[in-house]
Amino acid sequence: MSLFFPLGFVGPWQIVLIVLMVLLLFGGRKIPELMKGLGQGMKEFKKATSSDDDENKESEADKKENDK
Repeated sequence: MSLFFPLGFVGPWQIVLIVLMVLLLFGGRKIPELMKGLGQGMKEFKKATSSDDDENKESEADKKENDK
């Protein structure tokens, strides 16, 4: 058995190992704070990308309207 695991394959044992390492590094008290920060960051990212899409659609509509 090879010790090299392809990057795309994450099995149940790898997940258990990752969870244990996170617990050892940060402790049980810090994990909820980290997850809250991660969730807020994802929410802000989605909000920013959706507002960029809306701005792009508006500018395309303005260009089409000016071409007429």
